[in-house]
Amino acid sequence: MNDETTPIMTDLADVAALVDVAPDSTVSRTVLKADGARLVLFSFDTGQELTEHTAAVPVLLQALDGEFAITADGRTVDLTPGGVIHLGARLPHAVLAKVPSRLLLTMLDPRQS
Repeated sequence: MNDETTPIMTDLADVAALVDVAPDSTVSRTVLKADGARLVLFSFDTGQELTEHTAAVPVLLQALDGEFAITADGRTVDLTPGGVIHLGARLPHAVLAKVPSRLLLTMLDPRQS
């Protein structure tokens, strides 16, 4: 029997494979909902972007492949595989794909279960 006190392990063997890059498009898919976090996988074709917006909770951005320009907090940084960017709740930010790319967004919310 599983209740709120029982630890749960969930694994995703190949997150990037869960969404393809579509021509001239941005695609998103929620791939995991768990205690305190939600993972959303995005794919972007070259030049596709998410214009400036905010998130109600802190987030982590991780490039799974490709390359992104992330603009927030008065600067723009390149995000490539192996890098991580943390954005505080409600911080305006934008995402631009420089090449066909996939991005994993982790929404951090201790109230979520």
